[in-house]
Amino acid sequence: MTYNAGIIGTGGIAGMGILGMHDEEAIGTERIDASHAGGYAATDDIELVAVADVEESKLATFGEAWDIPADRRYVGHEAMLEHEDLDVVSVCTPSFLHHEHVVDAAYAAAEPSVIWCEKPIASAVSDAERMVDACEETDTELVVNHSFRFTDKLRQLRSLIHEEGLLGDVSSVSTQYRMELMRNSTHVLDTLVYLLDARASQVSGYITGENEAIDALGATESVVDAGGGGHVVMDDGTFVTVDCTIPREISSMTLSFIGTEGKLYMNNDDGEWRYWALEDGDHVERPLPGIDGAWTWESDYQESFANAAEHIERLLAGTVENCSPGVEAARSLEIIVGFYLSHYTEATVDIPLDEPLREIPISSW
Repeated sequence: MTYNAGIIGTGGIAGMGILGMHDEEAIGTERIDASHAGGYAATDDIELVAVADVEESKLATFGEAWDIPADRRYVGHEAMLEHEDLDVVSVCTPSFLHHEHVVDAAYAAAEPSVIWCEKPIASAVSDAERMVDACEETDTELVVNHSFRFTDKLRQLRSLIHEEGLLGDVSSVSTQYRMELMRNSTHVLDTLVYLLDARASQVSGYITGENEAIDALGATESVVDAGGGGHVVMDDGTFVTVDCTIPREISSMTLSFIGTEGKLYMNNDDGEWRYWALEDGDHVERPLPGIDGAWTWESDYQESFANAAEHIERLLAGTVENCSPGVEAARSLEIIVGFYLSHYTEATVDIPLDEPLREIPISSW
């Protein structure tokens, strides 16, 4: 069976490349496989048939690069959702537009069974909640593109930690990743809540106000998104430190876990995962059971979109459960929003956020 896919937004992550990740000369001019369109192209049974954007020049460039017929390139997402019969819709617009586009797609005549939304899920926690509610009401699977969840290695590691008790009771985690919080660090925070299968209960934050993407992207519009971090107490009692203040070129995505039965060090940028079991009071380094090597850019990031699209293909066929649902993606967002609220109020913030605080947006691209 062939499933039809449509994409809202023709920017980098949709299929045309991102600064800092892809060859600068290719960005915006040719198709990039590490993308939503590239993911669909890698599947056997999903065909990208339509695309929508508000900028006609970008729409034309994307359509030519990905062989979308001219009559299926829509100016505005409303037209595509009205005229196409789609099984899956990708939302590849800036995060402050995710809410509008996901809700519109969920209720559209196109009747998609799956919506594949870029990270972070939204700009405000309330928007994320409304997206989740709309998809639940329409029986639509909302898949958020936190790409690490689509790797076999991370899924196996989660099973070892959460289901098999590899580390015992996790007491402390320290994390580090590049600025900015919304644009980049949502990945490390989602990895944290995924591996722990936990939610924040208290957040204390610090915001630097620095955004290196403004210069790197030549951005003309101002956003709130910046470097930052802080302390998080999870609802299982784990104490977490988060440092996302470091520029891209000198950063590493690291997570260090300490538990009652062992400790784990993960450095995804350098491709190093190390595990020590606590044996008779001593930490003894051991291989991770069932995991060959560590997460790497070449084998895991470059294949993550194909992995995600394959997961969506299986979701459409009804053979798997959603491994990256919207309700879990909101957990990393509420930590980020909590950091900002804590910084500017000079107080610890409780999670779940009170009603007025869930409406506060953190603008990003």
